[in-house]
Amino acid sequence: MTDVPPNPTLEDVARMAGVSTATVSRCLNAPDKVVERTRVRVLEAVRELGYLPNFGARAMVARRTNTIGAIIPTMANAIFARGLQAFQEEARRLGYQLLVASSSYRADLEEEQARALAARGADGLLLIGLERAETLTAFLAQRGLPAVVAWTYGAEAALPTVGFDNRAAMRGLAEEVLRLGHRRVAMISAPVAHNDRARARLEGLRDALGAAGLGTGLRVIETRYGLDEGGAALARLMQGETPPTAVLCGNDVLAAGAIRQARALGLRVPEDVSITGFDDLELATLVTPALTTVHVPHQEMGRLAARCLVEMVEQSMRPRPAPLATELRLRDSLGPPPVV
Repeated sequence: MTDVPPNPTLEDVARMAGVSTATVSRCLNAPDKVVERTRVRVLEAVRELGYLPNFGARAMVARRTNTIGAIIPTMANAIFARGLQAFQEEARRLGYQLLVASSSYRADLEEEQARALAARGADGLLLIGLERAETLTAFLAQRGLPAVVAWTYGAEAALPTVGFDNRAAMRGLAEEVLRLGHRRVAMISAPVAHNDRARARLEGLRDALGAAGLGTGLRVIETRYGLDEGGAALARLMQGETPPTAVLCGNDVLAAGAIRQARALGLRVPEDVSITGFDDLELATLVTPALTTVHVPHQEMGRLAARCLVEMVEQSMRPRPAPLATELRLRDSLGPPPVV
């Protein structure tokens, strides 16, 4: 077996393959421009030597690292998983690697992570939601660092958005709840401070109630996303003489927790209380009864966000995609209010 140097260089690969260093470089950066026989020989040498390209040197020449960063609010549940997976797959198809960080819904931590990713050479950033520290927006502008915001839509936003209208989506679900005859409605929401998506969903419910002449008396419990948190909130809402007949939840995880708690309280869903979610995660069809929810096009959004961000990196153009459509998924957890 050939002795393998501890830190093989481009020259070592060229020597083993019997080609020039320029040919090795073409094989790694533009393989379609090298005949197959030569390409196979070079790649075999790369594998045998364990050669790793010097991306730092390449980045200095190209002024790009072909790395993009994504800062998501949480990795604790599946809310962002499907969209982020699609984002990564599309970015990889376009020649970019992904670095991921979590902000824990904290604006100061999001800014810290954005600066760290920029320091590590990220060519662009995927961010979630419109609300963030003004100092971060100023930093992105000062550095000329491209950024795309997903999971929401704002035509006049400071940063380009790839997402949907959270307010309109929740309003459409609430209108269906009211159409079935519910008048005592409550909501389990994520904390709305520093979370424009949660706030927009609450505003959408209030829009529908106001249009129906039910603008007062809405009970809202704000809590962290989680099954246990959704269950605890449902238990609180069902106390008292006039509990709600329908509980709209800010996402499917909260709704699944609420359904589990309703069963523990001896309540039937939807005969005694209807419960709805938002996102249409796989969880929505696994709970019993299956969850009525708002379908968010996570995969389409992730792919489009990747394409838009790469377009900004490579062409310095601000993309202006149209808002994505959401759809109601009417399932068994929503029914008419109980007959008194």
